[in-house]
Amino acid sequence: MKKYTRRQFVKYAAAGGLCAAAWFLFDKSVLDIAAQDDTEDDTKDDTKDDTKKTESGTDALAAKKTVSVKTSDGMKILVVYFSCTGTTEQIAQWIIHDTGADSCEIVPEIPYTEDDLAYYTGGRADQEQADDSTRPAISGSVENIGQYDVIFLGYPIWHGQAPRIISTFLESYGFSGVTIIPFCTSHSSGIGSSAENLHDLCSDPVTWMDGRRFSGDAAESDVVEWVESLELPESEARIVGEFDFETKTVLLNSGYEMPIMGLGTYSLTDEECAVSIAALLEAGGRLIDTAYMYGNEAAVGQAIRESDVPREEVFVITKLYPNQFDHAAEAIDEALEKMGLDYIDMLLLHHPGDEDVEAYLALEQAVADGKVHSIGLSNWYVEELKEFLPQVSITPALVQNEIHPYYQENDVIPYIQSLGIVVQGWYPLGGRGYTTELLGNETISAIAEAHGVSSAQVILRWNLQKGVVVIPGSGNPDHIRENLDLFDFELTDEEMEQINALDRNEKHDWY
Repeated sequence: MKKYTRRQFVKYAAAGGLCAAAWFLFDKSVLDIAAQDDTEDDTKDDTKDDTKKTESGTDALAAKKTVSVKTSDGMKILVVYFSCTGTTEQIAQWIIHDTGADSCEIVPEIPYTEDDLAYYTGGRADQEQADDSTRPAISGSVENIGQYDVIFLGYPIWHGQAPRIISTFLESYGFSGVTIIPFCTSHSSGIGSSAENLHDLCSDPVTWMDGRRFSGDAAESDVVEWVESLELPESEARIVGEFDFETKTVLLNSGYEMPIMGLGTYSLTDEECAVSIAALLEAGGRLIDTAYMYGNEAAVGQAIRESDVPREEVFVITKLYPNQFDHAAEAIDEALEKMGLDYIDMLLLHHPGDEDVEAYLALEQAVADGKVHSIGLSNWYVEELKEFLPQVSITPALVQNEIHPYYQENDVIPYIQSLGIVVQGWYPLGGRGYTTELLGNETISAIAEAHGVSSAQVILRWNLQKGVVVIPGSGNPDHIRENLDLFDFELTDEEMEQINALDRNEKHDWY
C-alpha cells in the first residue's frame, strides 16, 4: 500500500483536522541517519567503510520507510543511491532530509573490495566500465516503485560514467511517468555525459531533469539549495481520514493508504478462507481482516502468498487477543510466522484487557522494527480511548468497532475521527443471526430498489458515506463480489437520514 509523507499531514493539521498531540506522536518516528565524512573520488576510491557494511549483512536494496520531514506539494519521492565510501550516501541523506523522501540503497550482490575498485589495475571496476554490456547483480528489490512521482538517482563517477550497476537498476523496473533527477559525486569530474548515457536504459517514457555533480567537500547547504531550485512536478496532497472514492482508499495517520472496503474472515474455516480471499482478490478487493482468535491466520497468509497479486497491494489486518497481551512481542512474531508474511499492514488489540497498554507498547516497538506498518485498536469507545491514549506514544491509525444501522455509534464515530483516527466497522450487515432481519428492513429495501442494488450494498454504501471502512464477512464468492460493487450509485442526504433514523442502540455482540 502506498505511503504518504509529512508535508501532506501538515496541510491537514493546519486545517485543524489532526490534533497537535497526535501529530507530535506521529512525528517522533522520524528516522535519524548519521552522516559520514569519507570522500568519493573518480581516480581513487577508499572502500573500507562500505565493504564493512556489506559484509555485516546490510546488503539489500530496500526502501526504508520514513516519516518525511518535507515534500514538495505532496509528491512521493524516492532517493536511490549507490555508494562505496559514503560520499554519495551523505548527499543522498541530505536530499532525503530536505524532501522527506523514502530512501533506497543499491548494494551489489557481490560487494566491491578495495582491490576491485583500484583504478587502472585491470580490476573488477576497470573491467566493468570498459564493457557497457556489463550488468552487476543487485541484492534485493524495491517494492511498488511505480508509486513514486520523482526519483533522485545518485552514484559516484567511475571513469567518467555511472557505475554499470546503475544500468542494472534502470533496466530492472518500469518508470513510466516518473521524473528522474541524477546526481553524482567525484573529486574532479563533472556529471558530464554520465547522466545522458542512462536515458536510453529506461524502456518507458521518463522525464529526465538536469543533474548535478557534488565534490567530497560539498556542504548540506549546497545540496539543499540545488534541490529547492528544481521545478519539480506537482502532485495533489491527501488528507488523513478522507475517503477517496476513485482510488477506493483512505490515508491513515501512519502515512499508509488502506482500502475502504474488504473482507472479514471471522468464523471462516481454512478452506472457506482460501475460496473467499481468492474471490476477493480476483474481484479487485485488497483489504483482509483476520485475528488470532479467528484461528485462520495461516490460511489467510497462504491464500495471499498463493495469489498472483503482489504482496504490497494487499492490506492485511490481524489482532492480538487479551490472552496474548502479557507476551505481545512473541505473539507478533508468531503471527508473522503463521501467516508467512514479512510484515503486517495493520495490527490491532482485539479489545481492552489486562496489560493492554504494555501490549500496545509492544506494537509500537514492532512498528520501529519494521514488522508492522500501522497499529490500532478494536472495541475501544470514547471513555476507553480517553483513558488509554495518554498512556501510549503512537496514536492509533484505526479503531475497529461494531457498526450497523441498528447500532450506529453516532457519538463515537465523530470523536474517533476528530483524533485523526480512521473508523472501521465490523458486523456492517448486523452479524450472524441478525443479517436477514436487517437486509429485510423496509426502509433499506425501498432504498435498494430505488437504486437497483441490493440491501447489503445500500448498508455498505451508507457506511462509506459516513466515513466508515467496511469489512463484511462472507464465504460466498458472489456476495463478496457484490460487496465490493459500491461505487456506481450514491445515497442522497434524505436516504442517509432515513437509515440514520433506524438506530436502536442494539449491539449484537458483547465487545
